[in-house]
Amino acid sequence: MQVVNLRLHKKKYLQNKRSLRYFLTKTENNPPKNLDDLAEQIDKEVWAETACLSCANCCKTMSPTYTFQDMKRIAAHLNMRIKDFKAKWLYLDKRENDWMNVSRPCQFLDKKTNMCSIYEVRPADCASFPHLNKKPVTDYMYIHHQNIEYCPATYKFVEKLKERILLSKMVVKKIEVEAGE
Repeated sequence: MQVVNLRLHKKKYLQNKRSLRYFLTKTENNPPKNLDDLAEQIDKEVWAETACLSCANCCKTMSPTYTFQDMKRIAAHLNMRIKDFKAKWLYLDKRENDWMNVSRPCQFLDKKTNMCSIYEVRPADCASFPHLNKKPVTDYMYIHHQNIEYCPATYKFVEKLKERILLSKMVVKKIEVEAGE
């Protein structure tokens, strides 16, 4: 597994931002029939190549949303009342009506190890991040739009997805040409 270079990731993202976002929008509006299966296969490949602990950029730059169940579970783990947990660590984003971290990086991130101090009770949003294996994939394209900037695994996922879809279209085109269509 490769160690993540966040500066290089940011540079790559800025260079390819338009084409990747265009691809995601186009794929969302006109998905190939096998998109969910393809995404599942690519998800496995991405995680075989990605070392989250060498990055933790999600914890450094983003905030999960906390459900009531998350708050209840984490507060109990920390031996706090939910009310005290919210007062100390969270704020209510009035626009989205979501409970979020007051600060970034996440208060539960150990900056030396990139490990989560509440990993076993972390918010559901964190547990499923970056949502690469959620189905149907088209319902999560807007999330990939956001996450390609921050998450090297999402970037890699979208890059591989684009490569495979374009390759399959080229194969279909070649078959049609050879068949005289």
